[in-house]
Amino acid sequence: MRVTVLGARGQLGHDLVAELRGCDVTPLTHADLDVCDADGVRAALRSIRPHVVINTAAFHRVDECETDPARAFAVNTFAVRDLARACADRECVLVHVSTDYVFGGEKPTPYTEEDAPKPLNVYGVSKLSGEYFVAALCPMHFIVRTSGLYGLAGASGKGGNFVETMLRLARAGTPIRVVDDQVLTPTYTADLAQAIASLIRTEAFGLYHINNSGQCSWHRFAATTFELAGLKPELSAITTQAFGATARRPLFSVLAHKKFARLTSNWMRPWQEALKAYLRAKGSLARA
Repeated sequence: MRVTVLGARGQLGHDLVAELRGCDVTPLTHADLDVCDADGVRAALRSIRPHVVINTAAFHRVDECETDPARAFAVNTFAVRDLARACADRECVLVHVSTDYVFGGEKPTPYTEEDAPKPLNVYGVSKLSGEYFVAALCPMHFIVRTSGLYGLAGASGKGGNFVETMLRLARAGTPIRVVDDQVLTPTYTADLAQAIASLIRTEAFGLYHINNSGQCSWHRFAATTFELAGLKPELSAITTQAFGATARRPLFSVLAHKKFARLTSNWMRPWQEALKAYLRAKGSLARA
């Protein structure tokens, strides 16, 4: 099976390339291919002739999306539209990675694939619009919504990830404030990559939520990171309102992944176990 991974420099793209090493994988970074170049994308697909295209490329700086909506829609919506058309024309499978931020956070229980989206910010609207184009234009598609990603390669567009940022601040002795009223499920990209690899082999096309199990606030995620790493920084909990980010965030965006789990018998390990595995892989896990 020939697989092309777009956004291969990012943390999920990096882990997908590693997970799919038994396939004929072509990793493409932004330097190799600008997803906003529709002609370039079509030319690449003609040359590579992939059976599966996995799109992890996105403009995911949530606050910057508010101030630069044109770029957000160019990357997250219109480039995805053109990619979906190109994949449909070549009759290849498109796996498109989306986000929990398509939801508004008003639901008290985990969101399922059947729940109506209600994005609160430009990023969420642009990603949801991209989803709609994939569903409408490419018959053989998987749309994978996930949340709170962190991985060994870091986030290429963000200069690291949440876990690494927390560790860096703690080691520098910096007082740390983290919101305690936004609840989600942090997801280790190595686990997500393994899940996507199993999903594409099912050919059960459609929309799926995939993340690690359980839920926590960003503050609890940070506190657990410090506990596992053996660090004791000055950590305080604040509200979303007090933090004052530019973009609105859903206060609850936990995704239920039962549909995926029932299909593949992979119920995804708890986020605490995944975080421990990540810290061990990074050499940051405290000795018992």
